[in-house]
Amino acid sequence: MEEPLAIKLRPHQTSEIIGQKHLIGDGKVIKNMVNHKKLFSMILYGKPGIGKTSIASAITEELGLRFRLLNAVINNKKDFDIVIAEAKMYNGIVLIMDEIHRMNKDKQDLLLPYLESGLITLIGMTTANPFHKINPAIRSRCQIFELKELAEEDIAVGLTKAVESDFLPEIKLDEEAKKGIARLSGGDLRYAYNLLEVAYYSSNDFHITMETLDEINAKPVFFHDKNEDGHYDVISAFQKSIRGSDVNAALHYLARLIQAEDLDIVYRRMTVIAYEDIGLANPGMGPKVEAAINAAERLGLPEARIPLGNIVIELALSPKSNTGHLALDAALADIEKGNVGNVPSHIKTNSPDYKYPHDYPNAFVKQEYLPTPLKGTKYYNPKTTSKYEISLKSVYEALERKMK
Repeated sequence: MEEPLAIKLRPHQTSEIIGQKHLIGDGKVIKNMVNHKKLFSMILYGKPGIGKTSIASAITEELGLRFRLLNAVINNKKDFDIVIAEAKMYNGIVLIMDEIHRMNKDKQDLLLPYLESGLITLIGMTTANPFHKINPAIRSRCQIFELKELAEEDIAVGLTKAVESDFLPEIKLDEEAKKGIARLSGGDLRYAYNLLEVAYYSSNDFHITMETLDEINAKPVFFHDKNEDGHYDVISAFQKSIRGSDVNAALHYLARLIQAEDLDIVYRRMTVIAYEDIGLANPGMGPKVEAAINAAERLGLPEARIPLGNIVIELALSPKSNTGHLALDAALADIEKGNVGNVPSHIKTNSPDYKYPHDYPNAFVKQEYLPTPLKGTKYYNPKTTSKYEISLKSVYEALERKMK
């Protein structure tokens, strides 16, 4: 088997790494470690194809360190035992571990004492946020470095490097096609190299044009693993775009969630948005969202996108008010702090002193409903972002005046 182009082009020195200058640029933290010939256990995290493995392998090669590469999922406990035995034999080893966030407890327990003693220096790699997904015992023994997304300009640098190498003889890459690959890669340099290699071998004369890319039906890549942080970032962006009334951004993130075929999370987020972010400014949105969800469920994809697109536009452009849930949160905070008091005697069950409001003009009678310690407390503070809540505010203030 022949190695993929991405592996052939893997850097041998930190100076050859594309991007990540905040870590391996002159005077930066990892570059300084290499210059001082000192390596500490670390975790590198970020999206796929942005340089985690490249940095790990370049560090060990530049420092001339013995290392082994394992995957926390694929490699079993016996493989870890072999690495430990080798570390003891050579008085130390660097363990480069992919998907470290998936390492089970048995493997963690096996490694921890050797990380503690320094016999094993760990370079863990993950697409997941280590502060959420990695065992604290492992995390506390490692420095954590976040890799940044690669820009299209970075991808273009990598493509130029590939063209100028000896790995793709007689290759010709049009400038438009280079920009096309950079755009399609979504910041994933590995994908860009793979697409370049496929295009090279699928062309007649090794001349790659936009037409070549169209013929292999190249589609844009975006990081969206349902079980990882990229997915939750998209969900968060979806809700925040609607809350911020940016209809175009909301539609963009809706499209990404539809592309991932995760309609359940769309349904849940739209429902909470209707009550948390729009709330009393437009109370009719709750039933409208439910109707759109029912329509989408009946239709299924691809037609489900039609009612979902309509309702997301309405949600984004609707007036917003969070007063309803803030009012209840304030009441719950009082309960948690013990600010409760006894129910007033005149509104207890079957109290003879209770005044039935419907027996009075306008179905209102002045009487206290809050416990005595909370008398005069205001949880609800209306906004004036919509006609509906303005009308609620006027009723609320009129009732307050009558209670005085």
